[in-house]
Amino acid sequence: MNKAFVIIFAFIALSVNAQDKLTVTVENPLKMERKDAPVVVRLSQTGKMVRSALVTCGGQEIPSQLDDLNGDKRFDELCFTTDLGKLEKKEFQVTLYNEGSPRKYEPRVYIEMVLPNSKVKQKNKHDMYISELTVDRGVNSYNLQHHHGIDFESELTGFRIYFDHRQSIDLYGKQKKQLELRETQFYTQPDQLEQGYGDDVLWCGQTFALGALRGWDGKQPTMLDDVEHRTQRIIARGPVRVIAEVVCDEWNAPCPTSGALPVTLRERYTQWAGHRDVTVAAKFSRPVADYSFSTGIINVKGSEEFSDKKGLRGCWGSDYTVSGKDTLTLKKETVGLGICIPRQYVKQELKADSDNYGFVISTTTDELSYAITFGSNNETFGYHSAKEWFGYLAEWKRELDPVIVNVRQ
Repeated sequence: MNKAFVIIFAFIALSVNAQDKLTVTVENPLKMERKDAPVVVRLSQTGKMVRSALVTCGGQEIPSQLDDLNGDKRFDELCFTTDLGKLEKKEFQVTLYNEGSPRKYEPRVYIEMVLPNSKVKQKNKHDMYISELTVDRGVNSYNLQHHHGIDFESELTGFRIYFDHRQSIDLYGKQKKQLELRETQFYTQPDQLEQGYGDDVLWCGQTFALGALRGWDGKQPTMLDDVEHRTQRIIARGPVRVIAEVVCDEWNAPCPTSGALPVTLRERYTQWAGHRDVTVAAKFSRPVADYSFSTGIINVKGSEEFSDKKGLRGCWGSDYTVSGKDTLTLKKETVGLGICIPRQYVKQELKADSDNYGFVISTTTDELSYAITFGSNNETFGYHSAKEWFGYLAEWKRELDPVIVNVRQ
């Protein structure tokens, strides 16, 4: 009896010691409402090994996720989203556990990499799922993945990143707010279209599409074709956010400095639940102050342009999604595109040409970042004119300012 009591007591003590309590205060610095505002708690601040977490606000459980960002099998960040009123401040209680496994929640985002399965004939039924793929120099990697590259989505928008020298970001426009890519795999079938599923809404070609990062040779953009290895991998799978990573190892990017060594480029694309936009964070293997790069958005045929001349640029236009030409089987897709680049990275806003609304960008350090967004005229919930879209872009730029997060132990 006494022995059993001691064992039970020891178990209770162990459970108590396995917990750490945090108070997280989140403040909206803007005089505008924020919906699904991203919140990130860096677990290095706690100095603890974390295996599971519980987030509550006012006694209500808040969906969250834990992410290992560097592959060392330790969770680096806890993240969740919250709605905030103008200048509102909220307090969250976080319990961290050093045992167990992450809690499960209904996913609001999705990400996948799929190899083609020659035994499967229907284009939305391929089933060879992977988490990472690397190819060597000279490999034609475009057809190695079923839908030509990693794809991901929130309830509002979907994206895929071509696994080739272009690294173009293609767009999946929706009609309804829902997750769809698991069912359509970017190849929506006729019966799914009749049910209100979305579809590919952009022709990319050799353009920037939506925010592809390229080199700059002093006169024009250059592709990422001279690389030793090319990699795509899934970093985070949700349920709150997804992170896709693209690596160009030993890239011989154009550089005015004679004899410049190759540089490795690592890009992470993050999409949050409830968001139509994606953040693009580029990290180089060393400072790249001597280099210039380029990015921008495609000049959709006949599009109207918007620019605030401070890093925000957009367009609204219509085109066919195959080879940019009229077909008998496709309708024109009308989209609004947007890119927002922090002013410190903008060297030049390029004059629009037949392909792009472009920028020359640079950084004095080893990293740079920007954000991209789009809307489809097929949406029942979005924007349906250039005026509406450009109004959204101005508001979106303000919303890119992060909320203020303070953590107390």
